[in-house]
Amino acid sequence: MLKNVRRTHTCGQLRAEDIGQTVLLQGWAHSVRDLGGVCFLNLRDRSGLVQITIDERCAPSVLTDAQRVRQEYVIEVQGQVVERARPNAKMPTGRVEILATAVTILNRTEPLPFAIEGGEAHEDTRLKYRFLDLRRPSLQAKLIARHRAAQAARRYLDELGFLEIETPILNRSTPEGARDYLVPSRVHPGQWYALPQSPQIFKQILMVAGIDRYMQITKCFRDEDLRADRQPEFTQIDLEMSFCTSATVMEMAEGVARSMWQAVRGEDIGEVPQLSYADAIERYGVDNPDLRFAMELGDFTHAVSANESTVIQGGLAEGGVCKALVVKEQQPSRKVLDTWTEFVRRYGMGGLLWAKVTDGGWTGPGGKFLSEDEQATMAGTLGAEAGDTVLIGLGQAKHVNPGLGRLRRHIGLELGLAKPGEFKFCWIHTFPNFEWDEDNERWGSTHHPFTSPVLEQVELFGTGREAEIMSDAYDLVCNGYEIAGGSIRIHDSEIQSKVFTALGIDAEEAEQRFGFLLRALRHGAPPHGGIAFGFDRCLMLLTETDNIRDVIAFPKTTKAQDLMAEAPNLVDAVQLAELSVKNTV
Repeated sequence: MLKNVRRTHTCGQLRAEDIGQTVLLQGWAHSVRDLGGVCFLNLRDRSGLVQITIDERCAPSVLTDAQRVRQEYVIEVQGQVVERARPNAKMPTGRVEILATAVTILNRTEPLPFAIEGGEAHEDTRLKYRFLDLRRPSLQAKLIARHRAAQAARRYLDELGFLEIETPILNRSTPEGARDYLVPSRVHPGQWYALPQSPQIFKQILMVAGIDRYMQITKCFRDEDLRADRQPEFTQIDLEMSFCTSATVMEMAEGVARSMWQAVRGEDIGEVPQLSYADAIERYGVDNPDLRFAMELGDFTHAVSANESTVIQGGLAEGGVCKALVVKEQQPSRKVLDTWTEFVRRYGMGGLLWAKVTDGGWTGPGGKFLSEDEQATMAGTLGAEAGDTVLIGLGQAKHVNPGLGRLRRHIGLELGLAKPGEFKFCWIHTFPNFEWDEDNERWGSTHHPFTSPVLEQVELFGTGREAEIMSDAYDLVCNGYEIAGGSIRIHDSEIQSKVFTALGIDAEEAEQRFGFLLRALRHGAPPHGGIAFGFDRCLMLLTETDNIRDVIAFPKTTKAQDLMAEAPNLVDAVQLAELSVKNTV
């Protein structure tokens, strides 16, 4: 404990056992009630609130000083801890109050643009005055949770022998995936650094260097379109291990998640089920399923293949599929059903067939276009009963699966099927190693080009069966969010060459883009693999917010602006000339 500290206690620290003590507190005037001859102040700091009382027991000068205090003034209070005449059960300090012997104003404030607590303000206003927004106890609690989660992860990984090693922020650009943030070099005119989208290449080099176990809580940067769970600069818990299997990495990563959930919420995450990518898509339509509710998809492509309706046959044309789900004990209005139909169109579906199940049969388009036998098959598989609604998707699997899968979660949240404070984890593994890029008519990496294929399938390279090759990759999912993702890496240069060939990357291009990693891998690279946690997303779940900006101290808007610091901003022509660049707008 520090010795040279003026205050004796924090505001939220005092309890009944402190009655009789003389204390000195410092903080902000959270509220002020001046009743003439009596004044009550609620004093706040990061630890909480405590009531300050100035009445006839105090010197007149103390009351005069207290009456000068306004909300959010910074003040110092000396006094004695006494029992509160009317305890406040809503405050942890509610059994005591401070009978003031001195009240000193340390600083004043200009008029506030919004109330610190109890008042609403537009998010842009709160972000412009983030220094005031962060005084709110609710936001401070999220930052405290962030600290505890980070420390818990570090302690756990330290016990496992991981070394925390920093990797460069200024690096070379390797365009793939999201756009890089670029930084011009003054010393090398016309050349550029890129901010890291992840430390992927460097952590693999650390394994070649014999570090064995690496970790880092690090900033990453991606210039991509933003949304509620995405920021241009974000934080990863980045991890890599040598001489491991995917089971090793997954066990270690579960331990990281357990440590954070225990530290912040005092809860164990329980057993984590594992699903293959194919199984997840078949049952839930997406590779990040929310398992807090059932509502699984059923595949009825074969069951309706003989249906002569032009609607059904049109959906099944060119290899289309028919999948459906049931919404139990719900028969929504036509307006709601139309809203759900528009929802799935975002994912390329042409529409949504629906049917309300009644004792007299199915009503709606589903009842019209499906035979009684087809209805019975669907009802039996889905468990549909009178009072339920069946939602049916027809078309290409690449549209039907995500359309129904995202609708499933949307409906689950809309109907409140997920219990507050409930967490359901799962592993998704064995992803396709490649995905077809229709625009460029070539294969692309599902994850990145250094992801190891399943070794038993290496023989499929060059046979035209690349679509069948699976990767030794894995994602950790919680409540519909991918919170961590990783893979076993390629350490064999021959396999790496096969992957580059499949991606249409020749030896010269590979050397140009990834030369220093490839040189490292040719010098005795051990088998290795790793994973990276989206730390901000973890905190969203841990603190039960759906806005990533709530868990970042100084976030950007959805237009990638920092409204408080007014960034990005224009710079003068002299600075640009030094960097050999100029504005074109």
